[in-house]
Amino acid sequence: MSDDTDTQKVTLAGQEMDLSHILFKPNIFVNTHIFRTYERGSILKNLFGCIPDPKKSKFHKDTIFFPLLADMYEAIGGIDLAVLDGTYLWHKGGNLCVPANILVLGKDAVAVETVGAHLAGLKPEKMPVIQEFVKRGLGEGDLEEIDIVGAPFDTLKEKCKSARKNLKEVVARAPAPWSPSQAIDTLIREGFFNLPNRRTRKDAEKALEDHDARARGRSKIIVTTLTRRVKKGVLKGTKGPDDWIYWKD
Repeated sequence: MSDDTDTQKVTLAGQEMDLSHILFKPNIFVNTHIFRTYERGSILKNLFGCIPDPKKSKFHKDTIFFPLLADMYEAIGGIDLAVLDGTYLWHKGGNLCVPANILVLGKDAVAVETVGAHLAGLKPEKMPVIQEFVKRGLGEGDLEEIDIVGAPFDTLKEKCKSARKNLKEVVARAPAPWSPSQAIDTLIREGFFNLPNRRTRKDAEKALEDHDARARGRSKIIVTTLTRRVKKGVLKGTKGPDDWIYWKD
């Protein structure tokens, strides 16, 4: 969609942007997402992927992020069908999951998000993403007002309660996720960047991989983290002829 020249100008989070014609009516917009225990949302958060801006981090503050999602929803005329794939229940944004074997779908994306959040053990009334949409009248966020058909809801709740318990046990047994910030800070504490050493980006990547194989293939986030350390003055950095070079005085 980023390469589409047939676009329409809209205002999102106070900024004018060009959105692909694919997002607008008469096209049907189907939004699918996995079932997860994540307070920032799933179906509704998925709309962030439609933002045509490569530097999306500037929108991550909650005061901008949730209104931005609602702006996108209104701009494209809503979601025609929301599908929450509960084959597995996933832990937040990670890669841990357990079978759940449910499916939640409906024409009201806010209602689907609300039901999914409740089944995932979250509190929809405390989720800013849902409440932003409710405030604008874009869907139903009150579980008591949602007409749930199909499998008995009490049965789904018991099923998901069991899945949440299993997921909690899986998460408790899992090793801590790899953190680029912690890994690079460890190198700094160990003196890896101390003068007279001047380390290239590739040097840093290899050292991180030697410490933990999970660093392999994480070049982008490693560079981003090194750049942040330079901006904070923790490291010095300069662009060499072939690669960035880092050191510590």
